[in-house]
Amino acid sequence: MAFSHHLLVTLFFSAFVVGGFAQLTPTFYDDTCPNVTSIVRGVIEGALQTDPRIAASLIRLHFHDCFVIGCDGSLLLDNSDTIVSEKEALGNNNSARGFNVVDDKTALENACPGVVSCADILAIAAEESMCLSGGPSWPVPSGRRDSLIANRTLANEVLPSPFLTLDQLKANFLNQGLNSTDLVALSGAHTFGRAKCQTFSHRLYNFTSTGSPDPTLNTTLLETLRKICPQGGNGSIITDLDPTTPDAFDNKYFSNLEVEYGILQTDQELFSTSGADTTAIVNRFSADQHAFFDIFVASMIKMGDIRVLTGTEGEIRSNCRRVNGDISGVSS
Repeated sequence: MAFSHHLLVTLFFSAFVVGGFAQLTPTFYDDTCPNVTSIVRGVIEGALQTDPRIAASLIRLHFHDCFVIGCDGSLLLDNSDTIVSEKEALGNNNSARGFNVVDDKTALENACPGVVSCADILAIAAEESMCLSGGPSWPVPSGRRDSLIANRTLANEVLPSPFLTLDQLKANFLNQGLNSTDLVALSGAHTFGRAKCQTFSHRLYNFTSTGSPDPTLNTTLLETLRKICPQGGNGSIITDLDPTTPDAFDNKYFSNLEVEYGILQTDQELFSTSGADTTAIVNRFSADQHAFFDIFVASMIKMGDIRVLTGTEGEIRSNCRRVNGDISGVSS
């Protein structure tokens, strides 16, 4: 299978080169920091020893970075005299996690000082997180530079919430140049990780003010979730997004949707929305994990190319939490 993934990546990347759009390349660090991937992998392996959630969290950081301004590390910036951090946007506050893993550039700075961008670390960390969790591996196109700004206002507008209808979700992704296939494939990252009660409890009791639960929620799962998330209870309690294989990157997420075991409204609507083009894609990925992995890789590469900074744009931050030269960005 490794061959097919690498072949797919090569073909996908070549298409971009031919079209004249490609600015990133998997060989970007071959001369300047040849061990970048193994160094990032080592840090994640260490984090996984004490935090089985970290792999899913790191993929989510890359996603939330790319959707705001572009894949430029803006999400990693702390509040400062000049920065209003995206970390406190609605979709990130008390939700996005794993910053401590990518913030610590010590190993990379010791090996290749001033070479690897924080934006590239996010992309490589996402790929390594999947690989370490049983998912596909691929050469990550690199060469991103780090943003000098953040945009919390935009983050509040564009980060998809778990309460969107399928049409709203599709429009949200289309604004980033991502189609229905990309949406379903990237949603497959919910095959591991956790969700807070506050993100799905509206489905359990009074869905869309009907006084009844979401009809697309399996009744057995409903009873289980009601015990975890009692009405009026603690919204910060977490549960597995994939009850089947909660820490493995596989295609069980899609077979869950087929039996109405999607935890989030935005997940289940991919399958249960009448007449939606996404239903057939869910069925395909449920039946064929290889197909899911191949399309997921292509969609991750496509997402990772959203409005990147390259060449002399931006900078290479020495500390991912602040722009170079801004000592006011140090958190208390």
